[in-house]
Amino acid sequence: MADDKLPPGDDPVYSRKVLEMITVANEYCLFLEKAEEYSPEELLNFLQKISPLIYLKSALLPDIIVDDEDAVEHYVNEEQWEYLFNVLYNKFGEKDQFYFVDLRENSHHDPVKGSLAESFTDIYQDLKDFLLLYQKPLKAFKENAVNECRRLFETRYGSRLINAQAAIHAIQYPEEDSTIF
Repeated sequence: MADDKLPPGDDPVYSRKVLEMITVANEYCLFLEKAEEYSPEELLNFLQKISPLIYLKSALLPDIIVDDEDAVEHYVNEEQWEYLFNVLYNKFGEKDQFYFVDLRENSHHDPVKGSLAESFTDIYQDLKDFLLLYQKPLKAFKENAVNECRRLFETRYGSRLINAQAAIHAIQYPEEDSTIF
């Protein structure tokens, strides 16, 4: 393929925007993999700061044309997901649950119950799969990693980031007479 002969700097798969996303996603995943070591306050402080970065870097990912759509793999299994979810759920305790309005639903005026642990574990799964797929040596895997990450941002974890970010904001900066938490 002629595409494989392009210098990395000229190929969107190796662009600065992708490398910055890799950096932020890696920081997020490494931190959550050590979530047991942190207090609930440290977790919330980290998530409050990295969530907007993940959102921004994901929104800036280039649109990649994928040559081989079959070069996609998923790595985070159910046991890993469940383990991280339980760690986060136990850390967040009573602050785990929040309500949000899902604007994608027809009944977008009814609040929906959300979970910080579930949201951040789902985001972890998407970003960890992105990182591990991107590390594969063939360019086709890298193309699919970026393409899948962008697709999942648009359809799944982007809105989860926003909803969870709003919940964290309410926890971090409660109103004087707030009964949310």
